[in-house]
Amino acid sequence: MEIAFIGGARRVTGSLHMLTVGGARVLLDCGLNEGRREEARRLNLEMAQLGREADALILTHAHMDHAGNVPTLVRAGFGGHIWATAATRDLCAAMLRDSAHLQEADAAYLNKKKRKAGQPLIEPLYTQADAEASMRHFVGVAYHRAFAVAPGVEFSFLDAGHILGSALIRLSLSEDGRRVTLGYTGDLGREKLPIVRDPELLPGVDYLILESTYGSRDNESPEEARLRLEQVVNETYRRGGKLIVPAFAVGRTQELVYDLYVLREERRIPKLPIFVDSPLAVDVTEIFRLHPECYDEQMRSLLERDGYGPLGHNHVRYVRSVEDSKELNFLREPAIIISASGMAEGGRILHHLKHNIGDERNTILFVGYQAQHTLGRRILDGAQAVRIFDEEYPVRARVESIAGYSAHADRTGLLSYAEAVARSGNLQGIFLVHGEEEAITALAEGLRERGLGPVMVPAPGERVPL
Repeated sequence: MEIAFIGGARRVTGSLHMLTVGGARVLLDCGLNEGRREEARRLNLEMAQLGREADALILTHAHMDHAGNVPTLVRAGFGGHIWATAATRDLCAAMLRDSAHLQEADAAYLNKKKRKAGQPLIEPLYTQADAEASMRHFVGVAYHRAFAVAPGVEFSFLDAGHILGSALIRLSLSEDGRRVTLGYTGDLGREKLPIVRDPELLPGVDYLILESTYGSRDNESPEEARLRLEQVVNETYRRGGKLIVPAFAVGRTQELVYDLYVLREERRIPKLPIFVDSPLAVDVTEIFRLHPECYDEQMRSLLERDGYGPLGHNHVRYVRSVEDSKELNFLREPAIIISASGMAEGGRILHHLKHNIGDERNTILFVGYQAQHTLGRRILDGAQAVRIFDEEYPVRARVESIAGYSAHADRTGLLSYAEAVARSGNLQGIFLVHGEEEAITALAEGLRERGLGPVMVPAPGERVPL
């Protein structure tokens, strides 16, 4: 038996790993690569071709870097079941359709200019029809229930504490009388995040595939993040500006809305207008309501006190229509606009950046990881000007970031989690994935210093026997 690290090896986006056990092939995640348009498109198509003949796919959660390439995979010929928690299945139904819509809309917008310039037209990676077709393959399952997905491959989900429905995967693999237990974290969450429960322990595994997004640094606590949000909101308000926040539509957006609700209830920020400009966010809010089994106790108590809850329409406006989104461009008073995508690589956030990044009264606030070569990373790294929709805009707005909103475990959390896994059984090796070179190298050194290992950092496409 072996595992091939096809995507998400030594990079953050595009997670895709393939197990081969006997004659069976099982995929773990199927994420979109993000970054330079042409390179990302090539990688997404290549990975779909490599995985299309697999027998099954198991998804850890609904974020695009772990599930966003599913329609490409299905269109390439994948015919197996896609196993996910019920919440992940429901989120993917909304998110994959929305991803396809954004790709179609961005392609149409760019093709108008390309036609005038006589340049070759671009096509979306997949369409809404492809996204809808892929949902026929999904099977929703509960946490802590074991399922056989292929001969010699059985798995169960545990709560990852990352976003609604996120899961750790515990796999029992059998081949020629040998039995190996493999754990895969997907994206490991943090303790004390709002809304969702804390991560569970992957007990007694022989090998652990561990993410390393923040392997080189610790982040602010959720409490510190809320305090920083309070400061940024009030400073922007005093300047008479708008706060523009690129945020993932699932997870990060809800955490922000939750904290803004708390800050307003405690009268720590003014009651300025708050807009979540994303059709997906409306759907996601309803999906959150359908899955209280994923809530922590604090979220449950707030819902009992207020029927709308922190995510309700009583303190935030969810913007669905294009016309209402365009109206936000004419706002002259202070406001908060939260919009996808979180790395500013597509969607309505591009229009809000285009109209607001040149005004020094405004603030661009990043609350999540910005991968290399994304627009968000260029802005965060201090670019004086950026290209949006093939036009250049000066960056005059103030740029801020809050690390405490990451739903990923930080360095201390990752090291502590690996130690706990090792204590629970006979850990024989750790594979580090989903991290850039600095983070993954630092985490590997930290694990080795603690006597955990061997620690392996697979290269893209590398195959390792188990």
